[in-house]
Amino acid sequence: MWVQFRCGIRDGHGGSVRRSRQLNQELVIEQLFALLVSGDRPAARQLVDETLAEGVRPEELAHDVFWPVVEMVNSLYRADQLTNLAHHYASRLLRSLVDQIQTCYEQRPRRSRSVLMFCGASEGDELEAQLVADLAEADGYDITFGGGGIAGDEILAEIGSRHPDILLMFASSAADLPTIRKLIDTIREIGACPGLQVVVGGGVFNRADGLAEEIGADLWVKKPQELLQRLVEEKGRRATPEQRTVGRNRRVLRLDAA
Repeated sequence: MWVQFRCGIRDGHGGSVRRSRQLNQELVIEQLFALLVSGDRPAARQLVDETLAEGVRPEELAHDVFWPVVEMVNSLYRADQLTNLAHHYASRLLRSLVDQIQTCYEQRPRRSRSVLMFCGASEGDELEAQLVADLAEADGYDITFGGGGIAGDEILAEIGSRHPDILLMFASSAADLPTIRKLIDTIREIGACPGLQVVVGGGVFNRADGLAEEIGADLWVKKPQELLQRLVEEKGRRATPEQRTVGRNRRVLRLDAA
């Protein structure tokens, strides 16, 4: 049975009315994870609906439950602690939940800032990036999300065509690093899209400290909430030539877990 999520109780101005009961984050994560890896679609939707009915904001559910669960599923799978079937169940079911919950997000005023966004090619990368794309769009950014597996020259052509304010590469894998590094170098060398802010986060950048800085990214973040905050607070931040060390005296980074 398909369940349409109730987006919570709203006041007369369209805002969420918070009840006294707060989100029990640890419990909901535990319950949802168990339902996801078993592929129990009706029960997973019911859990989300009941959580929203308690007055939890959809955005809070995404930041505090969906994101940690996505990271947990991907981390366990990389460590061979989750079967391929369980990973498929969880990824596909969680994507359907993310698709539904985003219709409940409060849409903030437009910021007049455009974001061209890409990610790694795996199912887990796409899921993480989609969650980020939905939250950023609701936060007022104009998002164009190309997903994973896009060649660097195509991305460069899109930058030249669309002239975005931000190039966001979130939830990238280790295999994407040569393309990202070359892309950043080319953007700097030819002066493509002056003023462009290159932002990376999630994926391999969370697992290799210092990597984002070394390849010349302007800004790097670990999770969606941090991204939305720093895009506002550090709108003008740009990489310096001294920051980038890849290609000259680069220290070796361990990417075993990537």
